[in-house]
Amino acid sequence: MRLMSEQAVTLLRAAWVAPMTGDVLPDAGVAFAGGRIVAVGSFSDVHRAWPGAVVQDIGRVVLLPGLVNAHTHLELSHCSAGATPTTFVDWVLSLPSRIGPTRDFAGAACAGAMQSLRFGVTCVGDISQHAHATRPVLRDGPLRVVSFGEALGIGGGRGKFDTLLERATDRSAESDFLRIGISPHAPYSVDANNYRRVVALSRKYGFPLCTHLAENTFEREFLTSQTGPFRDVLEALGSWEDGIPTVAGSAVGFARQIGLLDLPSLLAHVNDCDDADLNDLAAGRASVVWCPRTHAYFGHRPHRWRDMLARGVNVCVGTDSLASSPDLNPVEDLRLIHRAHPDVSPHVLWSMVTTRAARALGLHHELGTLSVAHHADLVAFPVSTDDPLTELLERPVLPVATWVGGKRVCGQEPNSGG
Repeated sequence: MRLMSEQAVTLLRAAWVAPMTGDVLPDAGVAFAGGRIVAVGSFSDVHRAWPGAVVQDIGRVVLLPGLVNAHTHLELSHCSAGATPTTFVDWVLSLPSRIGPTRDFAGAACAGAMQSLRFGVTCVGDISQHAHATRPVLRDGPLRVVSFGEALGIGGGRGKFDTLLERATDRSAESDFLRIGISPHAPYSVDANNYRRVVALSRKYGFPLCTHLAENTFEREFLTSQTGPFRDVLEALGSWEDGIPTVAGSAVGFARQIGLLDLPSLLAHVNDCDDADLNDLAAGRASVVWCPRTHAYFGHRPHRWRDMLARGVNVCVGTDSLASSPDLNPVEDLRLIHRAHPDVSPHVLWSMVTTRAARALGLHHELGTLSVAHHADLVAFPVSTDDPLTELLERPVLPVATWVGGKRVCGQEPNSGG
């Protein structure tokens, strides 16, 4: 028995459909109703199953699941990356001046959300230290957001952590479009005890977790000896305090010790990773989100994402923020990877902004593939060859349309036909 009228069903016909569950389908269709997908397959098969559907022929395009940007900072969307900084620490210390005196975090979040949708991104993992400002303006969509409220404070500044954690766990803005998560910032700004507090909150209340981890070798130095550039940062900010505990080993090892790897958490960057770290990641449940253009901006040593994938670690791709990346288009990050690693399957690369990214955010049962009962979140890119996924990695084209929940949020409506 059908649960909705056939007249309520929309059927998009495209030259290609890439459901990300298997092969790319030629002359195919995606049917949806009530914001959810009801059929995917060859156009003739879907039309036969839903003969009363309103057909929209969108032409020579490839339809993909709406893209998922697993790591960004929408509240920094009024920033500009500018010239490559001398050091990562210089960049950290310059960030307040680049945010500017207006500190319009709500406006920046809105601007970042609109830019994301134009690039075909329908869901983001957003880090927000100012969640009280960003969540209310993102609550009603159309962008889907896992809003990781950021908490930090260590040494003499540890009192700030409690205030930010209370703000991070406030669920008053939670909605169908916005899910609440927590992000202890990084091991050089949050001590082990507060990390354990956050892990306990996640276990008890189901909060998604994300943290910046192993962004560079300075982090390892700070953990093991409380020396180096990150100590300089804390001293410059007036937060240094003698007696901050040291931790033997690496940042990934630290994450294992405090229980982060036992949860389906999200680890941003993981640029500093040795073989022992790979073993820890492979034995755990955490995902890694790599930001290739930000990685290149800071001149980090080569990332071990291929080794991670080979060991079964879920690796996805994010853009980070406009303070370290030219824009919020994750396809440009895929193109950067493709140029450096042309032997990697295009399907694998696209999975890093669809299936793998949705899994990293805990949303793989609703997003990331064009599957029956999933949200009707889609993006259409123009193509001219019979290898659309490769073509899009080699041509700087933008989407022609984006849908969220079956509603077109970018692009013009095509003509409809029976």
